[in-house]
Amino acid sequence: MIAFSHKPVMLEECMAGLKLKDGGVYFDGTIGGGGHSYEILKRTAPGGRLIATDLDDCAIEAASKRLAEFAGRFRIYKSNYKDFAAVLEEDGTDKLDGVLLDFGVSSFQLDEVSRGFSYMKDAPLDMRMNPQAAFSAEDVVNTYSQEKLAKIIDAYGEEKFAKKIAANIVRAREKGRITRTGELKRIIEASIPAKFQHNGPCERKTFQAIRIEVNDELGGLEDAVRGLARRLKKGGRICILTFHSLEDRIVKNVFRDMATDCICDKSLPVCVCGKKKEIEIITRKPLTATEEELADNSRSKCAKLRIAEKV
Repeated sequence: MIAFSHKPVMLEECMAGLKLKDGGVYFDGTIGGGGHSYEILKRTAPGGRLIATDLDDCAIEAASKRLAEFAGRFRIYKSNYKDFAAVLEEDGTDKLDGVLLDFGVSSFQLDEVSRGFSYMKDAPLDMRMNPQAAFSAEDVVNTYSQEKLAKIIDAYGEEKFAKKIAANIVRAREKGRITRTGELKRIIEASIPAKFQHNGPCERKTFQAIRIEVNDELGGLEDAVRGLARRLKKGGRICILTFHSLEDRIVKNVFRDMATDCICDKSLPVCVCGKKKEIEIITRKPLTATEEELADNSRSKCAKLRIAEKV
């Protein structure tokens, strides 16, 4: 197995966005290799504290080692960040000074062949963020109806040939269960006309869609963003890194709604809706990686960073 590695994307932008302070309490919802968390603890020394979650045992182990010098100032929970309420309750924490959510897949998960996230090498069809989870990419590919496969490939992958890919998956599995990424890759390639295969790997969108489905990446995302923003102290910041348009759209819409005050008809003499502005949006347009970072880390290409502050 390769060593767990994950370059923190837009590190300086995230640290600046969090407006770190000594003694602050910060939540890292997807700790990965601990790159962002390390800098949070380093820059809030000696009194800053970190609460973090991740579903991947390898990530938790790697992050624990990386953060060892800050022993006593952090706790990592094996949990989905969407279950933040239970985690914060167990930790005995109510309010936070900052929240960081990084929705990217780690370099380790992509590069470790046995995890089955990548279409670059043949591997078991897996794609589970939590290796102990019962449901995998193999289950999606082999048990979903043609209609359901087409729907998720279209919705989560924004793939124009979703119906053709789904039909060919169903046709192929009639001959035997599809168990390898290489098999799925060949089916996708055969489903997309050659003239449309020049703009990057044609498997990327379908693999992304299946990964999102396996890990329910979009389910509960809106509630989690809204809930975590409400856990901030006044002046606290939430920074969210997204890597595809569906996530970014959800974050943008939640921020916009939370930043909106009274929505009553202006003709009414008094507010009856009771809606109050909860956050100030710091990034009217999302921040993206610099040319220098793009040259050093190609996986930062799709990253968008949105920041908001509790009012």
